[in-house]
Amino acid sequence: MKRVLSVEDQADIRKLIRMTLEFEDYEIHEASDGASGLRMARHLKPDLMLLDVMMPGELDGLQVCHHVKNDNETRHIRVVLLTARGQARDREVGREAGADEYLVKPFSPRELLSVVGRMT
Repeated sequence: MKRVLSVEDQADIRKLIRMTLEFEDYEIHEASDGASGLRMARHLKPDLMLLDVMMPGELDGLQVCHHVKNDNETRHIRVVLLTARGQARDREVGREAGADEYLVKPFSPRELLSVVGRMT
């Protein structure tokens, strides 16, 4: 079973992600901010992180992605950035942080399943 960590500050989006993925064969974990998401990534070592870019707190999604991808213990984790910002420059910044994929909000459950399926 593939392990997915959803790091998203908006509870309704976390719920959408959980409800979409629980119909498939995924072990789902959740964090509501970047710092706890990073701690969970280091502890759980998920196959995939769904990571919101704009989150309040000490670490945003880009910073978490950078930490994950620059740590030998977690660099194998595939990272999909979730954001309302879909411009070319935003995608470039995400790639520079180490993201494997970029999913623009609002996204449909079908889009989410497609991206998660490709990444796991």
